[in-house]
Amino acid sequence: MSGKFASGLHSPTREPTARTKLTGARYRGANAPSAMKIDPRRTALLVMDYQRGILGMIESSDALVERARQAIETVRERGGHIGYVRVALTPDELAAVPETNKSFAAAKASGRAPAHDGPEAAIDERIAPREGDIVVRKRRVGAFSTTDLPEQLRGRDIDTLILAGVSTSGVVLSTLRDAADRDYRIFVIADACADPNATVHEVLTQDVFPRQADVISTAEVASLFTG
Repeated sequence: MSGKFASGLHSPTREPTARTKLTGARYRGANAPSAMKIDPRRTALLVMDYQRGILGMIESSDALVERARQAIETVRERGGHIGYVRVALTPDELAAVPETNKSFAAAKASGRAPAHDGPEAAIDERIAPREGDIVVRKRRVGAFSTTDLPEQLRGRDIDTLILAGVSTSGVVLSTLRDAADRDYRIFVIADACADPNATVHEVLTQDVFPRQADVISTAEVASLFTG
């Protein structure tokens, strides 16, 4: 899966702007997380589209993966669940993509669609899933519509989601909106999300997401949990 494909699905076509440093401080104040503690046994961290081909379009991706790793370890230590979401299509699924789907039809026509077993569609090995983790493969942008993720979350009695993903304007935005409509409590780890366009990332995390989610930093994940 090439960076061009990932950019087509996950981000606007504008050129990236200069990156800005993301810290927990910028998400406090009006957008500060709720003081209510959450039960780790009913919480899942969703690590979304952390795939080789997609990470390749992000500047400082090594630092991004490290922050995701830290968040994963924190949630594991507290007894929470970890879920991995990746985008990839089988040949039959790709052939079935209709022309009405602008982004996936373009990827299909260009030959840049992510093969389900291709190396660029693999989850980054530095944060690879462990036995017992939730792992789903999706065929569209959001984490819910083409997977059994809703059933897996219900089976574990999950009511709270923590989101980390690439890109902010793609899988994170789509999944947040869908999760909110499904009545999940939602947290977004802003510095474990990234977008090729830094301005888009900032608008979403500072102005859009707080309407339906609490926006936090990696350093603040541990403070969410009871116990």
